Amino acid sequence: MFTVRPGANLSAKLFFLLCLLFLHVSISTAEEPIRIGTSLSLSGIYREPSHMIRKGYEMWVKNINESGGLLDRKVELVLLDDASDESAVRENYLRLLKEEEVDLVLSPYSTPLTLQASDITEEAGYVMIAGGASGSQLWNRGYKYLFGVYSMADRYFIGYLDLIARQGIDRVSIVFEDTVFNRDAARGAFEWAGKMGVEVDEYISYIPGEDSPENVLIRAGLDEETALIICSYTDDGYAFLSVLRDQNIRPAAIAMTVTPIHPLFAHRLGPSAQGIFGPSQWEPVERIPYPGTKEFIENFRTFAHMSPSYHAGSAYAACQILEKSVTETGSLDNKILRDYIMSIDTVTVIGRFKVNHLGMQIGHNPLLIQWQYGKKEIVYPRRMSTAEAVFP
Repeated sequence: MFTVRPGANLSAKLFFLLCLLFLHVSISTAEEPIRIGTSLSLSGIYREPSHMIRKGYEMWVKNINESGGLLDRKVELVLLDDASDESAVRENYLRLLKEEEVDLVLSPYSTPLTLQASDITEEAGYVMIAGGASGSQLWNRGYKYLFGVYSMADRYFIGYLDLIARQGIDRVSIVFEDTVFNRDAARGAFEWAGKMGVEVDEYISYIPGEDSPENVLIRAGLDEETALIICSYTDDGYAFLSVLRDQNIRPAAIAMTVTPIHPLFAHRLGPSAQGIFGPSQWEPVERIPYPGTKEFIENFRTFAHMSPSYHAGSAYAACQILEKSVTETGSLDNKILRDYIMSIDTVTVIGRFKVNHLGMQIGHNPLLIQWQYGKKEIVYPRRMSTAEAVFP
C-alpha cells in the first residue's frame, strides 16, 4: 500500500495520484472485453449462408475465450441483423462504430452487402476481412482496409468447365442474376468456356422478382447435349431446380453458385439433388491437410449440430486472421493490423491466405463439389477429390 507523508511536496503527491490513476485505468482496461461488431442477414435472401457465418463467428469467440481471450481480454461479439438489406447494413455498421464503439469488425455476407459495409469501415479506418464475398468490384475501389478470404468469383467454374469439356460436352448456357457477384461469376464462366473450347449457347441475365425461372429457362434453350450454369443466390437456385424437375428438363450437366453448398441441400431437394455441381471455397473433409481443419470440423459439428459449409469455414478463417494480426502485433490499432495483414502469407483452416496490393485474395483456389447419392463429394481438383464426377 502506498502512503504519503504530511510533509511530502506537491510533486510527490501528484506523482502518487498519477500512479493510482494509471493503475485504475490499467485494471479497468484489462477487465473490459474486446468488442467485435458485425452485421449478418438473419432474415431475407441471404439468411441460409449467413446462418453458417454466424455459427463460424460464434464458435471462434467461444474458443478464443476458453483459451484465455485475446490480449488477455475476453472477446464479445456484437451482432446486428440487416435482413439482407443494403441500407440496413450501412446503418448497422454506423451504429457499431459510433454507438456500440466496437474495437474491431467482421464482415457481412454477400458482395452487395460487403460493398455497403466496407464504405463505412474504410472511411472510419477499420480493418474488414471479407469472409463472405468475392465480387471483383470490392477490390477496384482503391480501399486500404479491406481484405478478401475467398478466391474471386470469376474463377468459380473453371473446374466444372474443364470436366464437361473432357466429357465431350461442348455447349453450355449461362443464366445469372443481375447482381455484382453473380455477374462476375457468369462473366468468368463465359471467358473460361472459350478457353476450354466450350461454346456458350445462351448468356442470359435476369432480375429477381421480375423474370420468372420458367421464362428464363425457356430462353436458355436447354437440351440433353447442353450443360447449364446458374449464378444466383439460394432461394432462386431452389426455384430454378424446381422448374427443371417439374418440367423434366434434363441438361447434360448442371452447376450452380451457393445453393448446393449447404449440407442440407439433398435433404431439402430429395432425389433431384443427384448430380448437381457447385463451386466451393472449402469442404469439411478431414483429410484436407490444413492445420486445425480436422479439429474445426469436429468442434463445429458439436457446436452447431451439423457439418460446416464453406461459409462457416471462411468465417472462422477470417477470425483466425484477425486473431493472428492482433496477437502478433499486440495491438488493436487498425492501421497496425492493416499493415500486418497486407504482409502475411499464412494458412487457415480452409487453406492459404495471401492478398495482393489491392487486398484481393490470391493464395486460395476454389473446389468443385457434386452431390452423389445424397452425399457431397469433391470432384475437382483431382489431387483433392473424394470421388470421380458422374454424368447422366
